[in-house]
Amino acid sequence: MPSIPAARATNGEAEPLRLRPSGRAGRYGAAGLSAFGILLLSLPAEAHVKWFAPYIVGAPPAPVSATLTNLWFWTGLALVLVFFVATRVVERSRVGETILSGLDRASDPLWNRLDDFVRVVIAAFFVAIFAVGGVYLTPDLKTPAEWVSWIQLLIAAGVFFRKTMPLSAAGIIGLWLLALRDYDFFHLLDYLALGVAVAGYLVLEASRNPEWRKHRFEVLRWGVAIALMWSSLEKFAYPDWFYPLVVEKPFLTFGMPRDVFIPMAGVAEFTMGFGLLWTPLVRRLSAIALFFIFNAAVYPFGRIDIIGHALIMAIIVAIAADHTRQVHFLPAIKRSLAGVPAGIAAALLAFGVGYWGLHTAFYGPEGRTGKPDGEIATHSHSPEHPHGPQAPGGIGAPPARLSASTQPGMHSGNGGTAANGTVAPATAALTEAMDRMHRLMMDAIRNPDPDVAFVTGMIPHHQGAIDMARIQIRYGSDPHNRELAQSIIDTQSKEITHMQAWLRQRSMPGQ
Repeated sequence: MPSIPAARATNGEAEPLRLRPSGRAGRYGAAGLSAFGILLLSLPAEAHVKWFAPYIVGAPPAPVSATLTNLWFWTGLALVLVFFVATRVVERSRVGETILSGLDRASDPLWNRLDDFVRVVIAAFFVAIFAVGGVYLTPDLKTPAEWVSWIQLLIAAGVFFRKTMPLSAAGIIGLWLLALRDYDFFHLLDYLALGVAVAGYLVLEASRNPEWRKHRFEVLRWGVAIALMWSSLEKFAYPDWFYPLVVEKPFLTFGMPRDVFIPMAGVAEFTMGFGLLWTPLVRRLSAIALFFIFNAAVYPFGRIDIIGHALIMAIIVAIAADHTRQVHFLPAIKRSLAGVPAGIAAALLAFGVGYWGLHTAFYGPEGRTGKPDGEIATHSHSPEHPHGPQAPGGIGAPPARLSASTQPGMHSGNGGTAANGTVAPATAALTEAMDRMHRLMMDAIRNPDPDVAFVTGMIPHHQGAIDMARIQIRYGSDPHNRELAQSIIDTQSKEITHMQAWLRQRSMPGQ
């Protein structure tokens, strides 16, 4: 694919160069980069909080008023506006065109083979989750159906041939629909935009209609942007989901107080996603920033993080390498400086109404806490990464293989050790639930505030009881015990929700 010369963008849609004094542009650029640097410090190295901590999707989210009255939310927005406006000022000058031309030259080798790069990454991703086994579209979405993995291998093979790319696209959508058997629709909205975008890219790339095909990278860009903006709202709706991760890995906050870091991280993730939809320089700088942020997650969270985020990272690279200057959607607004605050406000309103509105539509104003979603995570438990809740034998994980000598007193059957030394699934799952509960409780009660220590300790205590009750329902057969287990789930889930609400109230500024 030939590169598009920078001077000169295509189809008459390029923004004309507007010459401004380079010194003024430089001052705006310095201010923008300073704000951008501050903002980047608040970005967490992950996309989905649910990948790292216990969660209940149906629990009632924090009220929108808690975000709108949060000083740090508005501080983050102010920093974003400085960065975006300064970038737009630079972009409209000779300096901006120089920067874009430099990015073009640096990315020419990739731009010329960008379709090959994207297709190879898509195929590699599906081969990787085939190798992981037992998942639908990401390591977060577990399935016991082994045949699902073979569909993933067929999807990977179909990516390399024009005639079969639409079949691979259909397979991706089909896997998302299959996941509806095991997960709530609202939960799966996290993955819908990205899945549709990748499927759309494959269909457009296979098309022989040049008018359709030219939009293939734009479809990918919109998919990643929507996915990032949607998932970022978890930090406003459920900040308490992030608390265990902050306790375990305090370096993530760069020394910021937890309740300063989380709202600013949410703003940063949302607005960097928003930036991917804006003008060429804004979207390319946003993509470069996101690339470094996602790569920073690999070391603290393990190599499996590459699998979970591979498609997002590849599309971000493609956006950074995209030489085109076209602005297809609302170009006049995007080229106006006033369009920046207006666009961010409109995006926040649309996504906020969508997230809280759909949650209320699905779960009601009081939420639904009777069936917690458990700890389904991308990252496997290990000594190096102990936040991963799915140790061998955990809920949703394959049965553990432990030596009988390490678990004295066990016997064969659902409650003990088989003759070959394999611990039965129920026993292994109960053991892991207890170990996890004790570890999280011990971490929580170290808080110097006795009220906070009590509540943060009781949350994993209750979650441990819920986990054990779910194990009973999954493996047990006694009707009385199964009824008791469901009662425990219902009662203690509600109590967790109350305790999380207390923590949110406790951490609100001025309280």
